[in-house]
Amino acid sequence: MTAWPLAGPRVVPADRLPPQPPPRRVKVLHVITRFWAGAGGNTLLSATGMDPERYETWVAGCPGGELWERARAAGVRTVELDGFSEVISPRADVRVLWDLYRLARREQFTVVHTHSAKGGFLGRLAARAAGTPVVVHTFHGFSVNDGAPLPARLLYGGLERLVRSFTHGFAAVSPLVAREAVERHLAPPGTVAVVPSAVELEGIPSSGRPELRVRLGIPLSAQLVGTVGRIDHQKAPLDFVRVAAAVARQRPGTRFVMVGDGPLRDAVETHARAAGVDVLLTGHRTDAAQLASCFDVFLIPSLYEGLGRALTEALASGRPVVATAVNGVPDLVEAGITGLLAPPRDVAALAECVVWLLDHPQEAEQLGRQGQLRARAGFSQRDMCVELDALYSRLLCLPVLRADPESDPRPPASPLPTQPREAVTC
Repeated sequence: MTAWPLAGPRVVPADRLPPQPPPRRVKVLHVITRFWAGAGGNTLLSATGMDPERYETWVAGCPGGELWERARAAGVRTVELDGFSEVISPRADVRVLWDLYRLARREQFTVVHTHSAKGGFLGRLAARAAGTPVVVHTFHGFSVNDGAPLPARLLYGGLERLVRSFTHGFAAVSPLVAREAVERHLAPPGTVAVVPSAVELEGIPSSGRPELRVRLGIPLSAQLVGTVGRIDHQKAPLDFVRVAAAVARQRPGTRFVMVGDGPLRDAVETHARAAGVDVLLTGHRTDAAQLASCFDVFLIPSLYEGLGRALTEALASGRPVVATAVNGVPDLVEAGITGLLAPPRDVAALAECVVWLLDHPQEAEQLGRQGQLRARAGFSQRDMCVELDALYSRLLCLPVLRADPESDPRPPASPLPTQPREAVTC
C-alpha cells in the first residue's frame, strides 16, 4: 500500500474553529454467535479499541452474557437478536438471517466483520444479500475439531466453504490458525491476516500473587496447579481431573483448582470423587486472571483451542504453563521456551509435564518469565486494533494511519469512549 503522509498535531483547538463537518467514519458491524467467552472478549476489545474518530462500531449476536452492557457503556451500538443461538434451528435461523439482512440494509455498513461458525455463515449471507462493500471473517478456532463426527464436520465445513467467496478478507488469531484455515480450504492461500487475540493486560498482575491463595483457602506452602475456563467438552475438564489424580499420586500435597463454570461441572465433581482427588471448583469468577496469578502451574488440557485467552492471561502474569499442542497454542507456548506441551487426551504426558515443572521451580520461573515477555509484547488491545485497522484499510484502499504508532503524533484513542449507547433493535 502506498504510504500516505500523516498530518501534524492540531494547530487550532476545535472549539475555536467555525463549524466543521464531522469526519466520515467507517461503519463496522461485528456479527458473533456467542458474545461471551474467548471469542466474545476478543470481539469486545476489537469493537471498543478502534479509533472512534475513524470507526463507528456495532455488535450483533446471541442475547445473554455480561459483555453487552460493557459494549454499550463503551459507546458501541448493540443488537441482541431474538432466537439466535448455537443450536441449529432452521426456522429461528431464517428469522435471524432476515433480521441481519434488514439491519445491514438499513444501516448501510461499510464493513461486516463476522466471528464463529454460525455467526460467520449467517452474517456473511446477510451481508452479501444487503450488498455490503467489505466482508471480513475471523477464525478464532474451528467449530468442529478433527475428533468430531464426520457428518458434523461435513456440514460445518460445507457451510463455511459456501460463504468463502462472499468474504473479502480473513483474519486469524495466530499463524497456525491461519495455516489451518488455508489447509481446510476455508480461506484462499495468501488471504489470511494474523491479528493477535488481545487481552486486557492492564488488569492482569505482572507477577505471581501468592496471597490470593487465601481467597481460595489454600496454604502458601502447598504447590498449586490450576486452570481457568468454561467447564465444557472443548476444555477437557475430565482430563484435568485425571491429570490431577496422576500428579497427586506422585506428589502428595499438591492442590488443584478449576476457575470457571459450565455444563460438565457435575461430571467433574463426580469424577474427582471417584478418582479420590480433591479439586476445588470456584465457579465463575470476575477475578479469574488475578486468581490464576497464584498458580504454580497453569494447565490447559483443551481438545481444540484457537489460541486461548485464559492461556494468554496466564502467560502475561508469568505463570509456568503446560498446554496441549492444538491449533494455535504452539504459536504462544513453545516447548522449553515459554512452556511445555503435550498431545491432547494424553493424560500421562500432561501429568509428566506438570510434575517436571513442580520439580524444577527455577526452570519453571524462567519459562514463565519468557512467556510473560511474549504475551505482554504483542497481545494488547492496541496491538490487535492496529492490525485490524491495517486489514480494513487495505480492503478499503485507505492509508494505514497507525502502522507505526510511535510516529503517530496523535494520542491513542481511549479504549472506552465515554458516551454510552442504547441498545438497538431490528
